[in-house]
Amino acid sequence: MPHDYENETPDQKKKRAGEIVKLLKKRYPEDPGTELNYKTPLDLIVSAILSAQCTEVRVNAITKTLFAKYTSAKDYAEAKQGELESEIKSAGFYRNKAKNIIALGQALLRDHGGEVPVSMEDLVKLPGVGRKTANLVLTICFGVPGVVVDTHMIRVSGRLGLTNNKDPEKIEKDLYELLPEKDWIPFSNRLIILGRYTCTARRPKCAECALNGVCPSAFLI
Repeated sequence: MPHDYENETPDQKKKRAGEIVKLLKKRYPEDPGTELNYKTPLDLIVSAILSAQCTEVRVNAITKTLFAKYTSAKDYAEAKQGELESEIKSAGFYRNKAKNIIALGQALLRDHGGEVPVSMEDLVKLPGVGRKTANLVLTICFGVPGVVVDTHMIRVSGRLGLTNNKDPEKIEKDLYELLPEKDWIPFSNRLIILGRYTCTARRPKCAECALNGVCPSAFLI
């Protein structure tokens, strides 16, 4: 008997979320983490700032040389705006990104001794850092349980019927309620990869998706 997604109870949705976790683990046995290249938490924040409206491939090409030159918050704090702009120009929106990166370095020096803080409250106060980037750094670098709600997470969690919300913070809350804390990080990393390469914005590849048996949107999009 087909699953009645429209009349799914909270308990049924939670059970289905557990099945999604299992299927994602089977599809991606190793936690994929992030495709952004980094060595330090500061590297990852800078990469995340650059990644807005830009591909990971492009960002990684930029940071290959950028991270060799800028290795500390002090380096970014003292960077020349025009020079940094030219170094990150291919990322798009380079003026605003350069401004935020310099301000980020200054804020880290001023308020955190040049180190990246390990709390959501402190991270979201930094220039260019919202909850998405904060959760990315906390989960990937520090192992703090959380869910990264980027454009892929918004799209795929909605298609899966795990949330009816469009606001990232509300989606984050919905997913926390559906999943045990131990699954937050690997679920987030795997679902983002699925969204990037399979459950794409245009022409999702439902026929080859590992979740098509538990997805109300499969073959209907």
